[in-house]
Amino acid sequence: MICMNNINKGYMLGEEKVPVLRDVCFRVEKGEFVAILGPSGSGKTTLMNIIGCMDIADSGEYFLDGNAIHEMTEKELNDVRNKEIGFIFQNYQLIPTYNILQNIIMPLVVRGMDSKEAEEKCMDTIRLLGIDHRLRHKPSELSGGQKQRVSIARALVGEPAILLADEPTGALDRSSGQEVLKLFGKLNSMGHTIVMITHDLNVAKSAGRIVNIIDGELSEADG
Repeated sequence: MICMNNINKGYMLGEEKVPVLRDVCFRVEKGEFVAILGPSGSGKTTLMNIIGCMDIADSGEYFLDGNAIHEMTEKELNDVRNKEIGFIFQNYQLIPTYNILQNIIMPLVVRGMDSKEAEEKCMDTIRLLGIDHRLRHKPSELSGGQKQRVSIARALVGEPAILLADEPTGALDRSSGQEVLKLFGKLNSMGHTIVMITHDLNVAKSAGRIVNIIDGELSEADG
């Protein structure tokens, strides 16, 4: 599903280029749940941005679901972001003026689907996540855990190749965070491929595999 070979990325600091990722090789098989674990400044956000096609590597190869990402134009990358990747963010990134249903169906409407058709297509996912009774509410009327469920629903409805979660429990209390992680486990058992970025070892342990990132270098966690 994901195959990265010798990925390098750096950023200019004044006249000097500072390396952030160093010869990163990373594999994720279809149906895996993988956590990328690292502290602040380790390069995990940069790696996430490259996985999510929001940034491109300086060198190396990146294949996503058979597509050669490193050879794509910006327009092609935008298509991959919209169709192949379901994003789940720490701060939810819901549109405050939209109700919950409008937020969830937005990816399908952007693709040109009629709102009514999009609503019908999304209902199974909405029921799965237990938010069917809150569809006419605004995000401000929901708890943090409910907002994250909406974010997950929005990520799922486009039927992406992977779910990419950035610190998905970071804004939640412990109980709500555990519920979200249980939900990820359920989705993974249904066959969804999940890559989760986190700084928290306890959160990472919910994944089937943990990969450590330190100073821009990846290593498999022991055990």
